[in-house]
Amino acid sequence: MNVLGAGLGLRREMLDALLPELPASVDFWEVAPENWIPLGGRYQKQLNQCIKQAPFTTHGLSLSIGSPDPLDIDLIKSIKRFLDEHQIEVYSEHLSYCSGHGHMYDLMPIPFTEEAINHVVERIQRVQDIIQRPLIIENVSYYLAPGQEMSELDFTLAVLEKSGCQLLLDVNNLYVNSVNHRYDANSFLCALPSEKIVYGHIAGHFDEAEDLKVDTHGADVIEPVWKLLDDAYACHGVFPTLLERDFNVPPLRQLLKEVERIKWYQQKHSPRQMSVQEVIG
Repeated sequence: MNVLGAGLGLRREMLDALLPELPASVDFWEVAPENWIPLGGRYQKQLNQCIKQAPFTTHGLSLSIGSPDPLDIDLIKSIKRFLDEHQIEVYSEHLSYCSGHGHMYDLMPIPFTEEAINHVVERIQRVQDIIQRPLIIENVSYYLAPGQEMSELDFTLAVLEKSGCQLLLDVNNLYVNSVNHRYDANSFLCALPSEKIVYGHIAGHFDEAEDLKVDTHGADVIEPVWKLLDDAYACHGVFPTLLERDFNVPPLRQLLKEVERIKWYQQKHSPRQMSVQEVIG
């Protein structure tokens, strides 16, 4: 099934409100495979019911692509089985790491260095060999830049070019980083290669201070982030975009209003939208 338009992240706590018929206003859905792989019974039946009704993408949590630890090959193989079982072609993950002599339950920043680029590129290529699909990497929010030798933009561009992977453009993460690290969000945005962008994320965050934003996925999307999404479509063309909401989840009707706003911006910029399958070939 083609993935296009405006999507919404699927959470288990949403299922009773969503089923038996998923809302037609949501064009595609996204799940974290790690949250569903160990489940059976009722949850598995509900997930199968959802997948029969709409296109799905996956967004992983535990790949830890930048970790010094060895890749978790068993995890990667289990994700491939999940993708194959549900006929899902899109697997995305974070350009970060979450393990180092144990799981850290948070997304840590990869040092922006040549050594780290080479390390990440080799691991991305190995993952792609196992899952037999492109790996789609998301730009992440970060709050420290240990051992920084280059800019976030240069690091990201080098990983995309050398690994052959593709990009999940998280517009909120870009906004958060631009404030926290004092760079121009639009300059970063338009320097990204349009042909690498497979789909996008948009979400809310927490204002710790005027110059410190914390990515939480726990609030409504704010106006500057909507404006940046508008600018992203103007710069790169319209790409499928998904609303993330992980905490303080409001009633479904409120989420659907934000999904409809994504569609409004998409329709503003293009009468025809490229699907994920057309982008990844």
